[in-house]
Amino acid sequence: MATGLRIKTAAELRTNYLRREMFPTIFCDGCGIGNVLNYTLWAIDEVGLDLDRTVFVSGIGCSSRLPGYINADGLHATHGRALAFAAGIRAANPDLTVIVFTGDGDGAGIGGNHLLHTIRRNMDMTVILVNNFTYGMTGGQSAPTTPDGGFSSTTPYGNIEHPLDICELAKALGAPYVARWPVVSPAQPVKSIAEGIRKRGFALIEMLTPCPTAYGRRNGLKEIEQIWRWYREHTVLLDEWEWVEQFGSPEEREALRGKLKIGVFQDTERETFEDRWAALVARERL
Repeated sequence: MATGLRIKTAAELRTNYLRREMFPTIFCDGCGIGNVLNYTLWAIDEVGLDLDRTVFVSGIGCSSRLPGYINADGLHATHGRALAFAAGIRAANPDLTVIVFTGDGDGAGIGGNHLLHTIRRNMDMTVILVNNFTYGMTGGQSAPTTPDGGFSSTTPYGNIEHPLDICELAKALGAPYVARWPVVSPAQPVKSIAEGIRKRGFALIEMLTPCPTAYGRRNGLKEIEQIWRWYREHTVLLDEWEWVEQFGSPEEREALRGKLKIGVFQDTERETFEDRWAALVARERL
């Protein structure tokens, strides 16, 4: 692999990082959330993260079950409130590493307001947002990320709302690290999750993840090979996207419609909430 990572086997990851008593998982056949867990563990191993100094936080939804499988401290919070709880942990003990698992419905829909303000404050945490275009656990309702025309239990005639681009939103709000990848290839997601953990400040890694049961079966994406082909055909690397927008023909620009940009959207430095808070306390201390 191009990253030079020494990828651990599934048996090594299971022994080192997972709670055996929690298996088998609740995930449906063809669901990509297991891939997200796998890539996260590879990244944690690459970084050499001390799990005794790490807290995993989640809200409600299929992806929010992930902290329960990891042999570390975790907090399974209320729907849409994972970032509020994670912010509290960071404020109470800035020495802890905080990693948040959330979904597109949990993190960008019900928890959208917390997403805005946690990014604005630039609290030092890594958020792995699993985007499967739907509220998978609660009935397959339309989510803020449901594609234009996508069918769901609440949009039986096709979604007419413009989908939210979570990465562009995070970039505009000044998040120091923002990336989006599909689960179809491990190298780039593992590298981005590791970079997000190392980044001081708010890091968002959006993972495009199939949901064959709630979203796929309503949108002709139920079979695994078919789903993974869809992700390959409907995602475009950022550099290629920008080249087409600037130099491409009208036909090439039109071909971008309905596709998703993937890559590292932002990698920069910004003073964190924790740094500003420490400076304030030092300045005002009597």
